[in-house]
Amino acid sequence: MIPSLFIAHGAPSIVIEENEFTDFLKRLGSEIPKPKAIVVFSAHYEGQKQRIGAVSGHYEMIYDFYEFPEEMYYIQYAAKGDRNIAERIKKIFEENGIDSSLDKTRGIDHGAWTILKLIFPEIDIPVITLSLNPFLPPEEQYKIGKALSSLKKEDILIIGSGGIVHNLSEVREDTSKTEDWAVEFDDWINDKVKGWDLKQLFRYEELAPNSKRAVPRPEHLVTLFLAMGAGDEKRKATLLQRNFVLGNLSLSCMRFE
Repeated sequence: MIPSLFIAHGAPSIVIEENEFTDFLKRLGSEIPKPKAIVVFSAHYEGQKQRIGAVSGHYEMIYDFYEFPEEMYYIQYAAKGDRNIAERIKKIFEENGIDSSLDKTRGIDHGAWTILKLIFPEIDIPVITLSLNPFLPPEEQYKIGKALSSLKKEDILIIGSGGIVHNLSEVREDTSKTEDWAVEFDDWINDKVKGWDLKQLFRYEELAPNSKRAVPRPEHLVTLFLAMGAGDEKRKATLLQRNFVLGNLSLSCMRFE
């Protein structure tokens, strides 16, 4: 059965970079079974109510970033939606008491298209974008992901695109050393995920070291709980790759069976 994935998307410029992290993403697509469709929660698609991308054709590109190289604003990833799968997801949410609506107009943001362009460059797999409410408790995020876990049996890949340590006010150009506070928080999260210790993970704000500094706002971290919930059946977590950029920005990526 296809896994679910938690992918750190780092900075938008990963899509034009060549380094250890982008090499990993380019390999990843060949290391998992080719999915029938991709469902992606992006940290950059927020909404109080759960929304489901239901475009009938190709998504429009959203360039939701500033002061990057000009070429970034001309990159295309002409992913197609799948209205039928979107409607099925809405039904699954209804069956699990999750209020949701179809979004037939929103494009695809960089939290989704940057990683997809590297992992699946052929653009031959339908994509369904899902919003998130960053202020729901971690338990609720996990339940949303778990509700979708049955899709994996149909080779539909579920991705949470975000990051464990994501504090843009702290990033710095001097990358000669990764800051200890970021490593400590990332270590703590990785350890609890490996042991599937939901009780402590759901209380990360009070239990994890440096949590306020590592997660000033939860939209990037909650994608981990969404992806993890989709792997609830077997509860097996694998750390796929880990490094830091810009002094403290975490690029940890995980696979959930």
